[in-house]
Amino acid sequence: MSTYKEIKGFKVQTLASDTTASGISSATWASGGNLNTGRDQGGGAGVSLTATIVFGGGAPSAVANTESYNGSAWTELNDLNTARKQATFGQGGTSTSALYGTQSGGSNVESWNGSSWSEIAEFNTARYAHSMAGASNTSSVVFGGEIPGAGYSALTETWNGSSWTEVSDLATARNSGTGVGTTNAGLYVGGQIPPNAAGNQVESWNGSSWSELTEIGYNVRNAAGFGTYTEAVIAGGLTPPPLATVQYWDGSSWAEVNDMSAAKYGMMSGGVATSGLVAGGYPAIVSTEEFVAPSTFSKINLGQVYYNSGSNAFKVTEQSVPGGTWASGGALNTARMENFGNGVGIQTAAGISGGYTTANVALHEQYNGTAWTEATDLNTARGGTWADGTQSASWVAGGVTPSYVTNTETWNGSAWSEVNEINTARAFGGGTTGRSSTAGLVVAGYTGTANTGKTETWDGTSWTEVNDLNVARRKAGGFGTSTAAFAMGAAPSPSAPATNLVESWNGTSWTETTEFNTGRGAVGAAGTTTSGLIFGSEQTPRQITEAWNGTAWSEVNDMGVSQGNSAGAGGTSLLAFIAGGTNGSTAVANTEEWTVPEANNTITVS
Repeated sequence: MSTYKEIKGFKVQTLASDTTASGISSATWASGGNLNTGRDQGGGAGVSLTATIVFGGGAPSAVANTESYNGSAWTELNDLNTARKQATFGQGGTSTSALYGTQSGGSNVESWNGSSWSEIAEFNTARYAHSMAGASNTSSVVFGGEIPGAGYSALTETWNGSSWTEVSDLATARNSGTGVGTTNAGLYVGGQIPPNAAGNQVESWNGSSWSELTEIGYNVRNAAGFGTYTEAVIAGGLTPPPLATVQYWDGSSWAEVNDMSAAKYGMMSGGVATSGLVAGGYPAIVSTEEFVAPSTFSKINLGQVYYNSGSNAFKVTEQSVPGGTWASGGALNTARMENFGNGVGIQTAAGISGGYTTANVALHEQYNGTAWTEATDLNTARGGTWADGTQSASWVAGGVTPSYVTNTETWNGSAWSEVNEINTARAFGGGTTGRSSTAGLVVAGYTGTANTGKTETWDGTSWTEVNDLNVARRKAGGFGTSTAAFAMGAAPSPSAPATNLVESWNGTSWTETTEFNTGRGAVGAAGTTTSGLIFGSEQTPRQITEAWNGTAWSEVNDMGVSQGNSAGAGGTSLLAFIAGGTNGSTAVANTEEWTVPEANNTITVS
């Protein structure tokens, strides 16, 4: 095909010219820098070729060495407290937040904070040759392995930053399989099954239970792996004999891609499916191999049509909100609650301000997609506020100090300024997620004596009272813009049950519309009146997430941790976040990020 025409308004491009087209099938392996200490069966963590660490392993005796990779060379870092190998298979965590589990004959677990290792709580059941996913300081899931004296294990345990909890078992007990993904969305691939043979089983973890998936194309154990539950690479391993084979998982099926330069097993790994590495291997190998796809999904480009010359098909990029999952993000510097209406920005450039610890605070923190940084405080300490805007330009209104206030402050990226106040002093209501510093709503709330349905609009200078909600309430959630918004749920009073009421705003008045499934208050929210998301709750169960498609509400993947009264926001229902809040009555610092993966559909042309 030499010419390309418009298809229903979409530009048709070649695979080579379309930066959002996946080129994983033509990915290649290249030599990288050598490890300082050759070894096998150690741990690995990282999200890219330039931000990966490896630790422990055998050389052939167990070592404690930790090394980091900058894309060309390995540098020695602080050692583990206890030398060990055969402790964790697969890849999880980052170069600044990782875990390393137990080994045969030991029970200690260690946590990496970017500069040093610290011993943390042990597993409930001591084991080795297990696998992990999402192995960060505050969130991890460990599965399978070998229990000394008891044999193969199907046990699964989750880590919440302070303790391990036993959850649903694997369908097949095994050790030395490969784990990839996050705490709430992971894969366990292959492994050794009775009687001491490699297997081809694949199981998927959704944060609460395991499901069997399409088997990998061969029996394998002690393989390296990197990626997510929807896009992963499994490299090498042992059948026996050792393998150079590489398999790619696209979320539904396995396909062979280019082999490594040499057959090996017991490697350490890091990165993502389109840009990862394997290092070391048996016996005490020092080499590193880098896996790079020539063109990858670099942005959300919903609806883009392109011609894939490799498969001789037209493709269209799409996203499906129900396919989204939650993953752990960086923790706030200060745990706090009463922030549920006050997140601003997008998942990679966000802000929250105020809140309550043991008293109302003026703290302001900003998020870069990885970590929170403290910025200039509000002028007035308070919780239960409304907010909207971006990380560099936003507003915060109302709240409780502990008296109920009308204060409004605007943020210019470096400082807060007091501006015109809202008309009715109140706190704990719903608002907008339109990311505008010059438009928005404050809706509902509590005045200190009664619930209210009052609605006020912001034009960047002043507040104007407009038509009230049909049902007065406190702790409602909200998403949308100043001319098209939803107010959702509520906790009408401390003694009354939470509601699932939803009202729709058209810029002039409120109309009752489709209710969501589970009544609750103090929810986080993101999106618009045609594609929205609500998550978290003051009531249990707090992890429930529901998506709105413009017509109906549906329950989607739950959050990994239980929290409510939290700051929640995001650019769209495809990319949201929740931070802080409470788990019961305890303030928490957790951040969780909601992401919807891109997918491709083939267009049949006749």
